[in-house]
Amino acid sequence: MKQLLASAGLLAIVSALPASADCAMVRLAEPGWTDLALTSAVTQVLLEGMGHETKTDILGIPVIYQSMERGDLDVFMGYWDPAMETYFNAYRENGTIETVQTNLEGAKFTWAVPSYVYEAGVHSFADLAAHAEQFDKTLYGIEPGSNEIMLDIVAKDAFGLGDWEVKESSEQGMLSQVEREVRRDNWIVFLAWAPHPMNTNFDIAYLEGGDDYYGPNFGGATVSTQVRQGYLSECPQVGKLLKQLTFDVALESEGMGYILDEGLSPKDAARKLIGHHPEVLERWLDGVTTRDGAEALPTIKADLNL
Repeated sequence: MKQLLASAGLLAIVSALPASADCAMVRLAEPGWTDLALTSAVTQVLLEGMGHETKTDILGIPVIYQSMERGDLDVFMGYWDPAMETYFNAYRENGTIETVQTNLEGAKFTWAVPSYVYEAGVHSFADLAAHAEQFDKTLYGIEPGSNEIMLDIVAKDAFGLGDWEVKESSEQGMLSQVEREVRRDNWIVFLAWAPHPMNTNFDIAYLEGGDDYYGPNFGGATVSTQVRQGYLSECPQVGKLLKQLTFDVALESEGMGYILDEGLSPKDAARKLIGHHPEVLERWLDGVTTRDGAEALPTIKADLNL
């Protein structure tokens, strides 16, 4: 009877553990932005080389946070601060989502126009309304759920834009529209950010005056890695990797170009990027071990034929 009770007690304890506590499967999400598709894919390639399985879902930002709070997702590589602050504030306050590490500095996120529009006198958010007809009273955004600041500006009639329309589509849909309008020398205002190959593929200028909405320095931003509450203690070796996994604007822009310009999948782009910069592995994998306890650095180098 004692053995039976002990076995039952052990079973109860095991059953009460979080389903992902063995860390075999790491569940990530990203909102369909190329920069986050790349950094999530780099994370996946490294984790898979460490012996983990990975899964990535493309979801709107509010859904990502709701899913992390429920425990349905583990890792989010893309908290843009301050642009996503309104989404994250409630989860910061209740502690259900933890910020692990700033993985990118020097980013920016605000509105832009083609340089010929800037040269014609549109330098600021405040200049847009005076040229409403040329812009067809339209602001071009990306995926639904990622344009809340743009929608808020219209809802508040800020800068006299209350009767403008926000066109939501996708990152690629928006950039295709930019390409069409630039080819015809038409006027367009759209959501823009760095790192991104758009900054070299198009001659664009960022607009001033959006500090109250996007922050100073043209929406100057950092990007951070976040996890669901308790994940770092459940999966310390995954957590160690996440704490050391940082990028820079040039590195991300290069990798994003492999996706956007060469048509590679995010994982293939991640492998190509690491192959061109194998030195980053020394920093990323310092002291990290695989699931079976081996040193991650030589294991992953062998996995990537480096």
